[in-house]
Amino acid sequence: MSTDITTPTEAPAGQDAVREDPAPAAPAAADRATRAAATARATVPQAPAAPAPAPAPVPAHGPDAPDAAPEPKAAPAPGTGRGARPAPASPVRKAAGALGRWLRATALRSAALVALLALWETAPRLGLVDATFLPPVSEVATAWWDLLGNGQLGQHTRASLARSFGGFGIAVVVAVPLGLLIGWYRPVAALLGPLLEVFRNTAALALLPVFVLLLGIGETSKVSIVVYACLWPVLLNTISAVGNADPTLVRLARSMDLSTPRLFQKVILPASVPAIFTGIRLAGAVSILVLVAAEMIGAKAGLGYLINASQYNFAIPQMYAGIITISAIGVAFNLLLVTIERRLSTWRVPA
Repeated sequence: MSTDITTPTEAPAGQDAVREDPAPAAPAAADRATRAAATARATVPQAPAAPAPAPAPVPAHGPDAPDAAPEPKAAPAPGTGRGARPAPASPVRKAAGALGRWLRATALRSAALVALLALWETAPRLGLVDATFLPPVSEVATAWWDLLGNGQLGQHTRASLARSFGGFGIAVVVAVPLGLLIGWYRPVAALLGPLLEVFRNTAALALLPVFVLLLGIGETSKVSIVVYACLWPVLLNTISAVGNADPTLVRLARSMDLSTPRLFQKVILPASVPAIFTGIRLAGAVSILVLVAAEMIGAKAGLGYLINASQYNFAIPQMYAGIITISAIGVAFNLLLVTIERRLSTWRVPA
């Protein structure tokens, strides 16, 4: 007796067998093919893509037509954009600007003088004043040129400048150290104070006869009267300058153990320069004025003598020529002193 044993692997025909199939291999093969194609594209150079054709312009017809494209703006020139630095001016432009400013300042300063000269010229010619006693400025200028040409103006000017500058220089050399001494040491100020008050209130021209009697009518008396007249403005301004020195600076200098000469050099003198030069400028004007008055008495040369002699001889244009020369010398002398003061006061901070 035989028995048929059917194995599980044998399924009857027409009957589906249930089994677990492995994962399909198609996706894995596709993935490998994609990677190979990408590698091939990376190794083979590709031609550049052709640019896309520009769109055809749309005709603008009717109210619904699109707006026209804005025109391209030109690029700003270098140095003209916002926040850009301006281009440096050329040297010629700088020189022209400086010349223009100087001309405007000169015109402003000389406007009053030009107006005075114009009035002086027109008033005698229009009969507003007597031309005999006040000739036009053109006649005065002609007389001044004649005096310069024949040498008389130069001779009188040299004589007056020698006397004036000589007396002025002696006064400054004496007054500045004496003023520093009186202003610094109180015992000296107490001793000489009453004497200074007596002499500074005595006019120099009031003592002119005394100087002539004691020193004669020569050069000594004229130079001495100039020294006396110039001494007081310089002396009094120097005393005031030393007395008004900043006490804080003085104490600070003393705390640094500075000697008295160094203290004068570093603190007192620099602080006193403005006031001292104010007195020197006043003395410069006084030296010329007093000298002219002194030369009118017993002198044989000088601008004062020229003015006095022209008056006696009724040479009125020559008289005014001498007066104008004195004024010009005074202005030039004052400008020289102002320049020296600025050179010595460079440490000052401008206001």
